[in-house]
Amino acid sequence: MATDGGARGGKGVDRRTFLVGTALASVGLATGTPGAAAAERASVRARRTLGKTGIEVPDIAFGSFRLAEGDEDLVRYAVDAGITHFDTADSYGGGVSERTIGRALVGRRDKCTITSKTVTSPTGTRAEFMKGLEESLRRLQTDRIDVYLNHAVNDVARLENPDWQAFVADAKKQGKIRFTGMSGHAGRLIECLDHALDHDLADTILVAYNFGQDPKFYEKFLKNMDMVSIQPDLPRVLEKAKAKKVGVQTMKTLMGARLNDMRPYESGDATFAQAAFRWVLSNKNVDGVVVTMADRAHVDEYLGASGATAVDHTDADLLVRYASLQAAAYCRHGCGICESSCPSGVPIGEVLRTRMYARDYGAVDVARIEYATLGAPADACLSCSGQPCAGTCPHGLAPHLLTRATHALLI
Repeated sequence: MATDGGARGGKGVDRRTFLVGTALASVGLATGTPGAAAAERASVRARRTLGKTGIEVPDIAFGSFRLAEGDEDLVRYAVDAGITHFDTADSYGGGVSERTIGRALVGRRDKCTITSKTVTSPTGTRAEFMKGLEESLRRLQTDRIDVYLNHAVNDVARLENPDWQAFVADAKKQGKIRFTGMSGHAGRLIECLDHALDHDLADTILVAYNFGQDPKFYEKFLKNMDMVSIQPDLPRVLEKAKAKKVGVQTMKTLMGARLNDMRPYESGDATFAQAAFRWVLSNKNVDGVVVTMADRAHVDEYLGASGATAVDHTDADLLVRYASLQAAAYCRHGCGICESSCPSGVPIGEVLRTRMYARDYGAVDVARIEYATLGAPADACLSCSGQPCAGTCPHGLAPHLLTRATHALLI
């Protein structure tokens, strides 16, 4: 962000953003600088206990969605900075992420904890789940996975599957996993989280959560703007998880990660990413953030927010500006309002999630793989008039145009 008056509602700022910015003075925010750049290398400054698991994790953990072959040094660089928790999945890079972490943590495994994840089906068998776990253990070169999650859950039936529950009991008894739970970010997230929590099916959860999903952000900062929050029930579920001593880690905290768009408004000691992390970490019901770190610069920048417990006016200015920039292009994953209108059953939110990977993250190859696993559903949009879903998005997006473009990009 700029440090002159232009970043605070003067020259170059639209009137709507200026009005929001001036309203910040009435909000109770932390004071002081958000974390001045230190001469020494950034490092983890806070650790939090992951619910009843007793596992201590850095408040900012390493997401390995984009980890590639040969990235072992990046993992070790993160460990040297105090990042001791690594989040991966058997599907990331077709196993590449797990293999890279496994090689990188040889000799360091006892210093670190690992979350891995697997996508299940409601009819999957105990034997299938165990086979998948053992393959992950081999790739990770370890005898146990600290947290093993049912991945990207958007169907309660996956949690109800008795074979999944039996597998979890077996794997825990055998010492192959220590704790379990679910991850999720799609339209039925609240329903699935409530089920997992109410039936004691999760030791920890990993959920999509960012300032743009929190009703408080809109109430405090964007009440004068025509935006509608989504997942209004998510804060309630996070509070429930905390009360039940279920660990809570969050993902997709950058609301699309259009980082380059924000660089003109940042200063060296305060960035949009850090502001977004501080917003999430200021929630007492959150134990930590998991974020993809693609290079050393990401590690250093992101750890600049470690230890935060509040946001300040500078952070709020950045978040408001980013929300304004993204308003017309960002699909609020987990909303799902438009999907019931589609006669072909296109999972619009999931399609646009792959678009986010390609457009915002710059990970086109990963996006293609993810889109292919969906079965390239937006093919149906090419022959559709677009009328069924027109006007259904509360944020003003045109779903059919975005899904068509995604299909053309990723097919």
